[in-house]
Amino acid sequence: MTTLLLHHHSSLSHENPPGHPERVDRIKAINQILSHAHFKPLRRKQAPIARDEDIMRAHPDGYLNLIRETAPHEGFAQIDMDTFMSPGTLDAALRGAGAAVAAVDAVFSGEADNAFCAMRPPGHHAEARRAMGFCLFNNAAIAALYARARYDAERVAVVDFDVHHGNGTQDIFWSDGDLFYGSTHQMPLYPGTGATSETGVGNIFNAPLHDGDGGPQFRSAMANAILPALDAFGPDLVIISAGFDAHREDPLGGLNLTEEDFVWATLNLMEIADKHADGRVVSVLEGGYDIRALAASVAVHVQALIRGSGERTLFDHEDDEDGD
Repeated sequence: MTTLLLHHHSSLSHENPPGHPERVDRIKAINQILSHAHFKPLRRKQAPIARDEDIMRAHPDGYLNLIRETAPHEGFAQIDMDTFMSPGTLDAALRGAGAAVAAVDAVFSGEADNAFCAMRPPGHHAEARRAMGFCLFNNAAIAALYARARYDAERVAVVDFDVHHGNGTQDIFWSDGDLFYGSTHQMPLYPGTGATSETGVGNIFNAPLHDGDGGPQFRSAMANAILPALDAFGPDLVIISAGFDAHREDPLGGLNLTEEDFVWATLNLMEIADKHADGRVVSVLEGGYDIRALAASVAVHVQALIRGSGERTLFDHEDDEDGD
């Protein structure tokens, strides 16, 4: 397998106020662990700035202009109670979207089998016309809509295993039956969306988990609610909103996932991509706020992308009670 890593130093220039959980150390830790010799097989590329036309498939031009106008020259601009911009934020956000687009180019052109975008700020809370939850541009949705416009992908799926529901992706996909959104997440928890009754036009699949749930419950939700629906959808591209804050060490959630659970989910998603999409997978970083757990989880996620789905049994979730 050829795995492409999209990255850029601008992710280190996006700052939040002191004490904010979405901090520069997240990318520093990811960069450090992915510099290990184990990741020598990765192909690496600098993330470009996204073109306006690519962003505007997911966000109207008025919203894009508002984000540009809000960007401060010094200090912080506060968008909502927990979403801020610093002087380096606009470039980081534009390159985060650009990384997702470049990843789509790579997997459709044959440059890579799959790709991981190690960029911040995250994106899955950004609705079409609203920045929130640390997010400005919805990178996963931008990538999905670009794949359809540029490569005539008829069906594009986003699967999200962040501890928080991706309300933004759901908002953008809501009325489009050729787009699929599947999410496991903790409820009740920010942002308050993600009930099983939220189904869009039959293209939205939410599988909420409860505070304290761990690997067995997560794998069951994936295997029973998300993966069969994704398989039936038959995607031409699988995009992963890879949030690692469902880890048991994360301070912003109450789930108890381990690194092995993220590997299991990644391999099963890759297997569906192998079946329907010639293996095309694009993974974009979302949450994950315990620095050690984030780095370890990204490491095993990327290792799974590198080695491929292998001989995994589709939807296999008969694991021991530890979720290993």
